[in-house]
Amino acid sequence: MNKVYNIGLLGFGAMGKTHAFCVDNLKYYYSALPFSAKIKGVCTTSLEKSRRVAEEYGFEVATVSEDDLINDPDIDIIDICTPNIYHYDTVKKALLAGKHIYCEKPLCVTAEEADELAALARESGKICTVVFNNRHIAPILKACELISEGRIGRVLSFSAEYLHNSCTDVCRPAGWKQNRDICGGGVLFDLGSHAIDLVYALCGEFDSVYGVPQIAYSERAGADGSAWQTNADEAFYMLCRLRSGAVGTITVSKLINGANDDLSLSVYGEKGSLKFSLMQPNFLYFYDATAKPTALGGDCGYKAIECVGRYPAPGGAFPAPKAPSDWIRGHVGSMYSFINSVHTGIQAHPDFTDGAYVQRVMEAAYRSAELKTEVKI
Repeated sequence: MNKVYNIGLLGFGAMGKTHAFCVDNLKYYYSALPFSAKIKGVCTTSLEKSRRVAEEYGFEVATVSEDDLINDPDIDIIDICTPNIYHYDTVKKALLAGKHIYCEKPLCVTAEEADELAALARESGKICTVVFNNRHIAPILKACELISEGRIGRVLSFSAEYLHNSCTDVCRPAGWKQNRDICGGGVLFDLGSHAIDLVYALCGEFDSVYGVPQIAYSERAGADGSAWQTNADEAFYMLCRLRSGAVGTITVSKLINGANDDLSLSVYGEKGSLKFSLMQPNFLYFYDATAKPTALGGDCGYKAIECVGRYPAPGGAFPAPKAPSDWIRGHVGSMYSFINSVHTGIQAHPDFTDGAYVQRVMEAAYRSAELKTEVKI
């Protein structure tokens, strides 16, 4: 009989619902799994909401106290989808209670806290994962494969962008991710953590950063609709040097009219280049600089590698290897990687050490912005 892992889900906003979807649907996307998982309980800030969510989605427990789930001996995993400022205390309690942890990014709000949590996670022996879901999109997995095979050679430069339009309307009430008092940072924490993690995963460790933040609208509608002073960066621009010698840029912004969820990454090497866009999640574009031009171009130019639904086994089972993929597939892959790690006892990346590293890069970027100078990691 397959092992069933019970999950306590903290928070049920957009990401809580996304995580619940992934748990419920693992059996479709991955075939013949030796385990299954279910959300046993949900915790929100309102008992009315918790009860409504539990009834609608079939969860056994509804509560407003995370301790009810953390201290439940039948729960194996704590899934954290709460605002960033609460992560630190929740993770510590959950580790003390002997739980495996699946935590939304960023890991917490300071590098000191993140390093402490990473050390506690290592000491605990529990599986602890930060949700950098974009690592699990098929074209990014393919990019990692090509880079590890040396197909683009030494990385020389890169550019990453994550662009939204969610701060372009000053009359729209600000959400908690726009409030530094709850988010801990601004767009750098929200979108920048993803972009930094992809550069780190594909290109290696950072050496230094030069950061420039931007607040375009100093006053906008607050959460209650009344005038509110913006206290977190709405855009952030970084010039980055890697330990390998590569130099590149990271731009994250919620001020872009015409953008939706526009994450893009380009990596340029001595022997070739790679390009990816989340708005075209089925393809990785690969340029092989070793191909020599001939009449009419020969084989030169970017090649669109059709990654689509061709995930490594046991993935690719649903809907079909040739079927188009999408944003949710990265989250499903992230959840599978985590629960498979819990089942095997072998920690997969990104773990809390990776999350702490991204936190240090972000903190250095903020310090650079304050000092107006390049800052070493």
